[in-house]
Amino acid sequence: MKLTATALLLFALPLQAATVSDWPLPAPDGSAQPNLSLAPDGDLVLSWIERRDGGGHRLAYGRFNKEGDWAPSGVAAEGKDWFVNWADFPALQVLDDGSLWAHLLVKNGDAPYAYDVRLQASLDGGKTWKQMPAVHDDGTSTEHGFATLWPQPGGGLGIAWLDGRHTGGGGHGDHAGAGGAMTLRAAVFDATGKKADTQLDASTCDCCQTDSARVGDTVLLAYRDRAEGEIRDIAVARFDDGRWQAPVMVHDDRWMMPACPVNGPAIDARGNQAWVAWYTAAGGTPSLRLARSGDGGRRFGPPLTLLEGATVQGRVDVAADDEGVWTAWIEEAGSRQTLWLARHDHALAKELMRLKVADLAGRGRGTGFPRLKLRDGQAWLAWTEIVDGSPRLRGARVTP
Repeated sequence: MKLTATALLLFALPLQAATVSDWPLPAPDGSAQPNLSLAPDGDLVLSWIERRDGGGHRLAYGRFNKEGDWAPSGVAAEGKDWFVNWADFPALQVLDDGSLWAHLLVKNGDAPYAYDVRLQASLDGGKTWKQMPAVHDDGTSTEHGFATLWPQPGGGLGIAWLDGRHTGGGGHGDHAGAGGAMTLRAAVFDATGKKADTQLDASTCDCCQTDSARVGDTVLLAYRDRAEGEIRDIAVARFDDGRWQAPVMVHDDRWMMPACPVNGPAIDARGNQAWVAWYTAAGGTPSLRLARSGDGGRRFGPPLTLLEGATVQGRVDVAADDEGVWTAWIEEAGSRQTLWLARHDHALAKELMRLKVADLAGRGRGTGFPRLKLRDGQAWLAWTEIVDGSPRLRGARVTP
């Protein structure tokens, strides 16, 4: 499948059309699990996992500058004992001081889901990397993963992750029946090590992604909660005034789900507004929802249902700019998956565009989770395809 630069006109919507262009990525064939972040200087930072000759994996990355050029790719870390998974994958974040931070997933026991979240840091622009300790210090051979990174207000790196120290084993708490609940924790690191560690929620979904957004001195953290009766709805925790506030529910979906759906939320924010996108199958119907907060994440309004029906896979990402809110997701019908993108005004009162970005090569879990960032009024996306049984990364730029 080859994306073209031919304009894709949105025949069903009266306000805007868009152009989908191929965005060539520097990752070699065989790469998978992409992640995107935006550096303070405006560079788009792409990270991915690739296999090493002789065994093991490496976390590689590239920076795409505002002139439209890729800097030479770098390697943040490599090893033979990593946990490599379609849904739980590393990220790389550039902080305001120019330092680069990445998280890895490293096995810590024989159980299938026994692994640690560990950090790598570079204080010299990626020339050298320093291995940091695990973000948690419980010492249990249990699951620790699904992390999100952000520049911490006041300096340093903020990180949140799902922590299985109370689950009693290296399986998912609700899949392996081994002890207590998964928890949500957050910590702050600088070059000298960990500065803070806080438990934010005592019972969360075991294997849904977390996501974060920072505006000024406020951080918003979105995740899937797990309440009594196996209710798995979306919550947001808020860091403000130097401390974490009690989480709030985005919407009372009341989705009763006896096992983790492996389909976490996405969040972004601008000024005092925040938007959360998520997948749910409450009432038995898969759907994709988007909700807005106008008070910095303290409360969220009624959600907008973007799509519902059996084709909805979720795997959502969301990003906002001065012009609107963009949401990306995957659908699957028959033997074909498709990647979609919609754009709404900030109030979610008007849909400005909706388009199919690509038909994906591959289906099922192998295509992973597409990633979305905005720059200069354009949407930039990266995702995994499966061609002849082997993964590769693809990218697209959408210009309204």
